[in-house]
Amino acid sequence: MTMASAAPASPAPHPMLVAMVVSLAAFMEVLDTTITNVSLSHIAGSLAASQDESTWVLTSYLVANGIVLPLSGWLSGVMGRKNFFMLCIGGFTLASLACGMATSLPMLIVFRLLQGLAGGGLQPTQQAIIMDSFPLEKRGTAFAITGITMIVAPILGPTLGGYITDSYSWRWIFFMNIPVGALAFFLVGRLVEDPPHAKAKGLLSIDYIGLSLVALGLGAMQIVLDKGQEDDWFGSNFIIFFTVIGATCLISAVFWLLRQKDPIIDLALLKNRSFGMACLMIFSVGFALYGCSTLLPLLVQSQFGYDATLAGLVLSPGGFAVIFLMPVAGKLVNRIQSRYLIAFGMAATALGMWVTMHVTPQTDYAHFVVMRILQVVGLPFLFVPTSTMAFAAIPKEKSGKASALYSLMRNLGGSFGISILLSYLARHEQMRQTVLGANLYPSNPVYRDALAHTTAAIAGQGVPPMQAAAEAMGKMYQQLLSQSTILAYTDTFEFVSIVLLALAFVALMMPRNKVGKPPSPEAVAAH
Repeated sequence: MTMASAAPASPAPHPMLVAMVVSLAAFMEVLDTTITNVSLSHIAGSLAASQDESTWVLTSYLVANGIVLPLSGWLSGVMGRKNFFMLCIGGFTLASLACGMATSLPMLIVFRLLQGLAGGGLQPTQQAIIMDSFPLEKRGTAFAITGITMIVAPILGPTLGGYITDSYSWRWIFFMNIPVGALAFFLVGRLVEDPPHAKAKGLLSIDYIGLSLVALGLGAMQIVLDKGQEDDWFGSNFIIFFTVIGATCLISAVFWLLRQKDPIIDLALLKNRSFGMACLMIFSVGFALYGCSTLLPLLVQSQFGYDATLAGLVLSPGGFAVIFLMPVAGKLVNRIQSRYLIAFGMAATALGMWVTMHVTPQTDYAHFVVMRILQVVGLPFLFVPTSTMAFAAIPKEKSGKASALYSLMRNLGGSFGISILLSYLARHEQMRQTVLGANLYPSNPVYRDALAHTTAAIAGQGVPPMQAAAEAMGKMYQQLLSQSTILAYTDTFEFVSIVLLALAFVALMMPRNKVGKPPSPEAVAAH
């Protein structure tokens, strides 16, 4: 009697299929970082909260997300990368259901915290899985897929959030994650397998000190960035307190982690020049992408009367342009040195910001769409070559921690971008208002003629002369506020343009990389 031969192992799924499956989960999570931006007023009204209180819906998510991001590589090693990824998908999906069912603002904030904790591991784990699924010579294609997730999702978020909120209810912003999360959970379970270096290693020891310092430091810093402008920065004891806590914990964490044999965050990876400079560049990508994706909807809603849906539709065409150009960047990265592509991407994005600074009160929807496309058209040439250069010489056993640190830098760039640009906008709005207001005096012939013309127009509608004069002065003041605000936006876009142009020159100083063929395994191992 002969023994039956063992059944042949099923063939490994195509890397492109694996990339699409894991990107589905990450896309869902990144989408939730911006999808609630245009819905805060609806959430506040529904839950009987103020507009200021409703911003904690955003802050709570970002704080929790920022804490988990750098720890995801360590957590993947403890429980296995696939197990950790599926746990994050399941937790995020259940937390989304709870957010949609919340009946009070405190309840929603708690569930958003849980959603952020679960979602924090999706981005870096997705990137690590994709990186291990593709051979080195096809990394450009792999990171083009990742780039669509990381760049298009925050662009489409406000559009989708505005449409769902205006047409249905803000609760469906969270409920829509349930079928997507369930599908991603099922497909990941069927298609994704851990390579040997990503298997569960078990909880050998816990660095309680490092974990506590990182969690407290990043949490405190995120609160400072999110609430700083609203609370007048260091004029607030609340901000001073969290700044001291954050700075103390993060500085202590750096010294502590560098002395550990197996740290929860491997800061030694930054000593690799390619990886370190790539982290600087991806920080800048987050700065420009998230910062300007916040500014433009605010501008068109506050000064041009756009509703949430139309404000989102200003951003959408830019997302489609990015989708179209991502594969192009993925092909070019194997033919042109990454530093040249990154410099081009920075310069192109800077040009888009420079064009946007020419906005006027007469700018229409079509021009805003063109401006937005020009703002983001350089992003594929930033993300793909930056990611390729970052991981070109990272050993596979370090891929999880490298992805976590890389994703953290991108998200920190977004947090800094939103905070710094909104603060810059507010200060320049005050400066512009002061300068314009200095010209509104009775002996100024331009002001006198404009006031007389406006008063006559109002009086011509049957309004008594005294009331017409008062209303005319009110209209002039409203024009002053509107013009000073638009000028402040132009100043802010100019500032971003200058920063990005300077970074284009910095990119030229990045290390050279070989094109046409990947580095040898020996070279990778030597690193």
